[in-house]
Amino acid sequence: MNWLTNKILPKFGIKLTDAKDTPDNLWIKCPECSQMLFHSELATNLKVCVHCDHHMRLGPTERFEMLFDEGKYDVIELPEVQVDPLKFRDTQKYTDRLKAARNKTKDKDAMLVAHGSIGATSAVVGVQNFNFMGGSLGMAVGEAIIAASKLAILQKAPLILFTAAGGARMQEGILSLMQMPRTTVAVQRLKEAKLPFIVVLTDPTTGGVTASYAMLGDFQISEPGALICFAGPRVIEETIREKLPEGFQRAEFLLEKGMLDMVVHRQSLKETLARIIDLIANQKKAEIVTPDFAKKTETDTAEKPATE
Repeated sequence: MNWLTNKILPKFGIKLTDAKDTPDNLWIKCPECSQMLFHSELATNLKVCVHCDHHMRLGPTERFEMLFDEGKYDVIELPEVQVDPLKFRDTQKYTDRLKAARNKTKDKDAMLVAHGSIGATSAVVGVQNFNFMGGSLGMAVGEAIIAASKLAILQKAPLILFTAAGGARMQEGILSLMQMPRTTVAVQRLKEAKLPFIVVLTDPTTGGVTASYAMLGDFQISEPGALICFAGPRVIEETIREKLPEGFQRAEFLLEKGMLDMVVHRQSLKETLARIIDLIANQKKAEIVTPDFAKKTETDTAEKPATE
């Protein structure tokens, strides 16, 4: 240590080379094309990459704001369920995993339900959050779907579900698998009430979710490039030991095979859903009006005498 460092700098007590801290959330890397995207530009584009058109995952709040008219909606209170009924533990306690997921997402579980208007027509919307333990189907999600179904029947409104899940929640065992028939019954009640049930499958929708309510919609819609399957392509390849077709189990592949009704870009999703629920939900209210010029009178229908 020389005399300048020892005698001079400590007297000032400042760092002459300090630089302002740069925020670490200004740029986001696209998981598909690896391009760096400015976060405000990405938000404006509804989290769709401007370079490769990759649709990134959206949380429930983002979905609701994008979907409902003027971003106005009401989130409903969902039934409470027993926490960790099996006292499950793997590398850590299930209660600890739940706590971490709740701190991360600020939500109680993997689904939120809200109601409002879409294109001036009332609708109930449920959104699965993949960031909450992979959007896994557990007792809380089952209760959320049942509550959404009851609310839709009460309001005589269509139910729209956005699915995103890795399957059933293993930490709840058989109680998780029981949600598959329970949610199927909830969907059946909608059909008995003659109310539309629309499913929008987002990336990824797999496992027990695909094997139950995700494939029971009156309309099956998907976002571009979404992975939709029961078992993933890697598992199937390792099982059958064959190379799978390109795009296997992606939304466009399923559309080609007749498993989906349409694949809709996120920019056009609200408009498409508004048009669908307007056509279906208001069908009963619409009256067939025959214009005056098309009405036939007795004179018109009588056989006219032949003229010379």
